[in-house]
Amino acid sequence: MTTTSLVCVPFAGAGASLFRQWREHAGDRLSLVPVQLPGREEQFLDPPLTTMAEVVDVVAAKAAEAAAGGPFVLFGHSFGALAAYETAQALVTRALPLPRRLLVSGIASPWAPRVRLGTAALSDDEFVSRLADLVGYRHAALADPDLREVVLPALRADMTIADEYEPSSRLPLPVPITVLRGEHDELVSAADAAGWAEVGGSGVDFVALPGAHMYFTENPGDLIAELDRCVRAPVDVS
Repeated sequence: MTTTSLVCVPFAGAGASLFRQWREHAGDRLSLVPVQLPGREEQFLDPPLTTMAEVVDVVAAKAAEAAAGGPFVLFGHSFGALAAYETAQALVTRALPLPRRLLVSGIASPWAPRVRLGTAALSDDEFVSRLADLVGYRHAALADPDLREVVLPALRADMTIADEYEPSSRLPLPVPITVLRGEHDELVSAADAAGWAEVGGSGVDFVALPGAHMYFTENPGDLIAELDRCVRAPVDVS
């Protein structure tokens, strides 16, 4: 049985522990490879990254490690999906091994107009409130003053990168893409997700799962099962 490495890029402010918890659902075909970005969890003393290029370098290094052991795919949700996409483009540019598939969740096409939060101009309280209103999800740590002090710098840094994001390329990506979203996601509509059809040069398919924008936070099993199916079933580009 061939094992595929699932390189997982965290959403804004999140750390690798989210994906480590998924290992109990992954089975034998998927090997979870969480990406840990500086400024969170065991790396919380390191300064958060401030540009997408820096994030891509970290993810690309993890992808190269995975590629040395066999086939791999890239997965990311929301901010993490943009970073996974930009990493795939960077692997093309650098002539490095490409993922067998790019799996993007909870994000509009990188070529689409984006909602900008205006993070840099907001106080911490304003930022937390605006972000919660935007994504419909409140991280429990942000309600605890001590935990908030630890979590907020990385979250703000990621959202500032998202505010400043512009796609590095307008060339179709030569990698099959699977686009996932919560069927009740009010931040990313089905029409927003459909824009990925222009981005994928090797086929794009679309999957809706029960829930809203953060659909997988309470029950990751459905998502892991879908990721497993996507990895095993090639996109039909005929």
